[in-house]
Amino acid sequence: MAGEQRGSMSQGETIAAIATASGAGGIGIVRVSGARAHAMARTLLARAPRARHAHFCAFRDAAGDLLDQGLLIYFPASGSFTGEDVLELQAHGSPVMLHCLLKRMLELGARQARAGEFAERAFLNGRIDLAQAEAIADLIASGSEAAARAAVRSLEGEFSRCIDHLVESVTRLRMWIEAAIDFPEEEINFLATPSLVADLDAARAELDALLAASRRGVRLTKGLHVVILGRPNAGKSSLLNALAASDRAIVTEQPGTTRDLLRETIRLDGIEITLVDTAGLRESSDLIEREGMRRARAELSHADLVVLVTSDEHFVEDLALLADAPATLMRVIVHNKIDLCAGEARREQRDTATHLWLSARSGQGLDLLVSELQHAAGRDPEHAGAFSARSRHVHALEHAVAHLDAAHHALTALHAGELAAEELRQTQTRLGEITGSFSSDDLLGRIFADFCIGK
Repeated sequence: MAGEQRGSMSQGETIAAIATASGAGGIGIVRVSGARAHAMARTLLARAPRARHAHFCAFRDAAGDLLDQGLLIYFPASGSFTGEDVLELQAHGSPVMLHCLLKRMLELGARQARAGEFAERAFLNGRIDLAQAEAIADLIASGSEAAARAAVRSLEGEFSRCIDHLVESVTRLRMWIEAAIDFPEEEINFLATPSLVADLDAARAELDALLAASRRGVRLTKGLHVVILGRPNAGKSSLLNALAASDRAIVTEQPGTTRDLLRETIRLDGIEITLVDTAGLRESSDLIEREGMRRARAELSHADLVVLVTSDEHFVEDLALLADAPATLMRVIVHNKIDLCAGEARREQRDTATHLWLSARSGQGLDLLVSELQHAAGRDPEHAGAFSARSRHVHALEHAVAHLDAAHHALTALHAGELAAEELRQTQTRLGEITGSFSSDDLLGRIFADFCIGK
């Protein structure tokens, strides 16, 4: 693994950083990790520290002057977070005092830690895998209780266990195929065994389920990106204003009022949802309006969900507006303006789209849309065990699906065991990128650079 070289480069260095600070009057922590942590503890305490024991300590500078008083806790490498000797100094939360204490640690031989270096060392020393390391940052950045719980599940290894189980399944398939290739003289054609294809199908189903769960995890972590689409005057801006409970978008009877993308971020039960109101899609000679429509279509490529605002009168022709939407995009079709025809609010599921009848202007049935957005964002009782995930995880799983499908085709259509075995190896590699069993220094650098100092 490339990461092993990265770990050896910093081996022997002792790092220090202010891990947390709760402000004046609160508690702050200066954390140290590395080979010199024990010697630093002995210097500050004037005696050898007991492992995992809270010592009351007077923290002094190099001249012996008192900096602060607090607790000193020493963790040997065998039981520490980073897999190295760790020293934690719990002091008063004054930023000035904490920086003086950090300066003292640097004088005793530590260096300032990089962002995410404590979690990086835990990964490199085998304490956590890469998905668990990312879950630490997701937990810190979580904006809702659901997101925090999902991050904790990933930190506890729930996502990683799913990946490991898949890797084990793919490994068994590789072993079967490669054994059949190595012993072609056997009378039985092991590559034609029905159970082999059945096991491939089972792995594909398991991978599909994990990919769907990962997409929900990304939405819980990053929030939901919703594009509102429709013809001019369909009520898109009224719908955005109703959801945002403000008059962010201009609403008039004049078609083409919205000529560019208008973004509004709202929170539903703590879940962040970005709403994008787009230019009404129609034929127009206005260059600015046409550019707005081009941007509207481009926005669909990285949306999580599209809301098509229509009416029963224009429903059939409005469906054509979804032609540019990716096949995997979640779709909600809002039949708006039921207040004009004395209609009732309701919900129906048709094929791959959810249909809602409501009125953006009066608010009738708006709760149905709110509930749908919460469901799409991952706040769903059916998926109470959701874990946090990142876009890179989803991309890796999508590549794994493609390689697994290629292996299935090579085995069943081409009868090419060598090609199937290679595609399964590629599947393993893609899955390994998620937990870090296969990773590059560049990938590790990008991941840990997003962490807080001291984590």
